[in-house]
Amino acid sequence: MLDIPSFTLAAGERLFLAGPSGSGKSTLLSLIAGISGPLEGQVAVLGTELTTLSGPARDHFRADHLGVIFQMFNLLPYLTVLENVTLPCRFSVDRRSRAIAMAGSVPAEARRLLAHLGLNEPGLEHRAAAELSVGQQQRVAAARALIGRPALILADEPTSALDTDRRRDFIELLLQECASVGAALLFVSHDRALERHFDRVVEWPALPYGLGRET
Repeated sequence: MLDIPSFTLAAGERLFLAGPSGSGKSTLLSLIAGISGPLEGQVAVLGTELTTLSGPARDHFRADHLGVIFQMFNLLPYLTVLENVTLPCRFSVDRRSRAIAMAGSVPAEARRLLAHLGLNEPGLEHRAAAELSVGQQQRVAAARALIGRPALILADEPTSALDTDRRRDFIELLLQECASVGAALLFVSHDRALERHFDRVVEWPALPYGLGRET
C-alpha cells in the first residue's frame, strides 16, 4: 500500500524517481496512468480527476495524453514492429493527428522514431515483436510511447536492457521529444548515472512525506 500525502509533477518537468525494487514505484506509475485506482484520495493528471472516470474513460484519456514505457514492455508479440509502434494512433484520433502533423503520416513518424533509436535496419519494421531481442523490444516500446507526442511520459526502468551507446541515444531522443512539446517526464530507474539529465531527483522513501511542488 502506498501512503502519499502529496506528489506533484509540474508541466514540462523532467523528474528522476529512484528507489529500491519492490518499494512501489511501478504502482505509483500505474495510478498516474489510470491503470489502477486508489483506495482513497485523488489522482489528477493534466487537470483531469482520474478517480471520477470510468475504466473505459481512463483508457481513452491515457490513449490521448499519456505515453507509457512499461517495465515488461507490453508489446503485442504477434504484431510487427511498425504495428506495435503505431498502435496508440489506432486508439486515439489526437495522437494520430499529431503524428501526421509531425511527419506526414503515422508510419513515417513511427519510422522516424525507430531510426533515432537505431531500429532502421532493412526489414526490421516488418518483423514480429516476439522475434526481437530484449533490447530491441525495449526500444520499440519507447517509440510506441513517444508517437503522437503525448503530454506526459511515464517510463518504468526504460534503459535496463540497453548498452551504453543505445542508452545514450534513447535518453537523447526521449528528452528531445519531451522538450519539443513541453511534455512532462516521470522516469523511474536504478541507473543513477542518468540523474544529471533531469530537473529534479526524488528518492522514493521521501515521497510518503509529501515531497512535491505546485504547478
